[in-house]
Amino acid sequence: MDPSARETYDVVGIGFGPSNLSLAIALEEHEANVPARPISAAFFERQPSFGWHRNMLLPAATMQISFLKDLATFRNPVSRYSFIAYLHAADRLVQFVNNQTFFPTRQEFHQYLEWAESSFSDRVSYNSEVTAIRRATGTGPGEPECLQIEVRDGIGGGCRLVHARNVAISTGLVPRMPAGVERDDRVWHSSEFLEKYGQVDPNALKSVAVVGAGQSAAEITRFLHDALPHARVFAVVPSYGYSVADDTPFANRVFDPSAVDDYYFGTEQTREAFWRYHRNTNYSVVDDEIIRDLHQRSYDEDVRNDRRLHFLNLTRVDDVQRIGTEIRVGLRSLIDVEAQTLDVDALVFATGYGAMQPTGLLGDLDRYCLRDAAGRHRAERDYRLVTTPELSCGIYLQGGTEHTHGLTSSLLSNVAVRSGEIADSIVRRRVEEHEHEPVASLGTAGRTG
Repeated sequence: MDPSARETYDVVGIGFGPSNLSLAIALEEHEANVPARPISAAFFERQPSFGWHRNMLLPAATMQISFLKDLATFRNPVSRYSFIAYLHAADRLVQFVNNQTFFPTRQEFHQYLEWAESSFSDRVSYNSEVTAIRRATGTGPGEPECLQIEVRDGIGGGCRLVHARNVAISTGLVPRMPAGVERDDRVWHSSEFLEKYGQVDPNALKSVAVVGAGQSAAEITRFLHDALPHARVFAVVPSYGYSVADDTPFANRVFDPSAVDDYYFGTEQTREAFWRYHRNTNYSVVDDEIIRDLHQRSYDEDVRNDRRLHFLNLTRVDDVQRIGTEIRVGLRSLIDVEAQTLDVDALVFATGYGAMQPTGLLGDLDRYCLRDAAGRHRAERDYRLVTTPELSCGIYLQGGTEHTHGLTSSLLSNVAVRSGEIADSIVRRRVEEHEHEPVASLGTAGRTG
């Protein structure tokens, strides 16, 4: 094949959620600032359209981070892709300010993401799943090495090959279910909640259960209690009760861009302290408002002696069986040692997500990627996998680097700066290879190691 005829890009983004959307914005703003050095990019998303946690856009559910932690502001406060710019375009800026809140609803923030995404229709392909990444063959003398990306287009569609000097992997988190439990039309993970709930006649749900101790579990419990006034709602909580999320100013500094440097360049004791003291900023915790609301509902039902909302604390699910249209849930309580069963019409597992794992996608390419003593991928400060000298292409991870970069590895809190650092790295590496000239920074990248 003639190398000049290949569909070749400086970077291919795998997945097009908020992280790679933010990367697309950073790359576009580089092109605006340095028009002589545009970076060619293409993005492939397996979903049929843009969507970010669509099945958890519950009525009145709010963001847990400030609107200023949008796709661009922390990297470029004057970006035309900021949440403020969106509000102005939607003619809601004044009304939003009058709300006097830092936390828009999730539905409004999703509208903002869709608004920003609409400017990149020429660079993203939906219904396009990347199935493999390989080293490209047939590179001409003096040409930089490329990766070959295999893309399957559409349902039952054919495959095509594109080439890129770099890839940015952002395939998202993996829904986690208890071992041995399979999802079906009445057993759901929170990631599919609204879709599955919409396929069931609410009148058929006389008894429902939600498993989990985090924000999603509490939000779904409250939603079901509101939406099904005729039904019993069971909250199966592995702890003694919901734990409040620490969103106080000093604790929130763990999400500052500078905290990534402290974690990445810190000692093992530093990293362990981050997790020990600050997991309660994000993991298995619930906002104070919803905890108080659920407790008030439970108390009011006690007063009326009409209980619909039940909390099964210190309780875990042992097994799940289908009996006709009902689900029989085997429970193990740390309070009552005897096994219990609970029959419900729908069962929701808000049991979180596993970290993004690029190994399957990388295939044979993974053998060039170095790992640490615990078998985890090593990553540079710019989120690029550490590879052997044989592989000069860049493989960047937007997620799956919690062990190297800390709590914000896959979170929205640091998305603008993280994407800016990746964009900086892609631009810098291209200049070093082809022009040997310095370029202006796109982000706020920290020290390099």
